[in-house]
Amino acid sequence: MGPRLNYTKAAPGAYTVMSQLQRYVDNSGLENSLLELIKLRASQINGCAYCIDMHTKDARANGETEQRLYGLSAWREAPFYTERERAALLWTETVTLVSETHIPDDVYEAARKLFDEKEIVDLTMAIIAINGWNRLAIGFRTVPGSYQPKAISAKV
Repeated sequence: MGPRLNYTKAAPGAYTVMSQLQRYVDNSGLENSLLELIKLRASQINGCAYCIDMHTKDARANGETEQRLYGLSAWREAPFYTERERAALLWTETVTLVSETHIPDDVYEAARKLFDEKEIVDLTMAIIAINGWNRLAIGFRTVPGSYQPKAISAKV
């Protein structure tokens, strides 16, 4: 299956807007390791091969363990994730599948216990961004495999 078109060239303004959103998320203060888990989990749910390839490579380049990456699709049963990561992963799944979940109060409350108001908005913006990137990559058949990561300094 080949690419349908290069959306970055076809609509550079749209790409610029998405990049600005991503820049906001990347500079939000949320931990890079958490952001990569969110990106990877949403991409798994959406079936975005390009983004799964990209964010697996980015996470590994920034020190993420193979074990945590392999276990991510079954994070509820795996002991490798912190309470904060679990709340973020649940929020990611719920927001990504919003048409099915309608984001129940208990899921919101679980996230709010571990994220302040700004952080939960930023977490939601990160989920919105990756879902947007997924739809671009899937819709225009961006081919996975060639992406090479650049190391990102870890935020604490």
